[in-house]
Amino acid sequence: MDLHTLTTDIEKLDSEPPFDQWHPPFCGDIDMVIKADGSWWYNGSPIGRERMVKLFARVLLKEGDDYFLKTPAEKVRIQVEDAPFVISQWHQHDTDEGPAIEVVSNLGHSAILSPTHPLVVDETDIENPRPYVTLHRGLTALVHRNVYYQWINIASPAIKNGEEHLMLKSGQAEFSLGKL
Repeated sequence: MDLHTLTTDIEKLDSEPPFDQWHPPFCGDIDMVIKADGSWWYNGSPIGRERMVKLFARVLLKEGDDYFLKTPAEKVRIQVEDAPFVISQWHQHDTDEGPAIEVVSNLGHSAILSPTHPLVVDETDIENPRPYVTLHRGLTALVHRNVYYQWINIASPAIKNGEEHLMLKSGQAEFSLGKL
């Protein structure tokens, strides 16, 4: 698999890829890794050009537990250490349904926290909860620790399923930041 060919194929796309219309052959694994900090690496070196990373992110999708870059011509598997994106910024907007939280990923993807783009906290390690937001195409973004702590400051305690949680509101939706 040639990185230059893949880049050229992606650059030809004008909008959101029509993945459902593409049926390329699986061409194997490529030595590309998205690290837990959101950085993208190829052949053991970081990809320093943000424009190139954004090109690859446009054709990233998840099938089962695997991540792929998919173009009309080929489909290659890559490795993702945690989540492919990191929520690095957030903004609160006044809406008719109350304050809504917009999240922004390290690559500029934005979404409003809602049932469509939920916040879920993995509390497997109770000492180190891992919050994630679902973005476009079902891809997730790890919420950066700084953002998580800022949300803790604006969240309110509430009872959920008989247990006390710290709840974050966005419009009419509420999300648990974890049990108290």
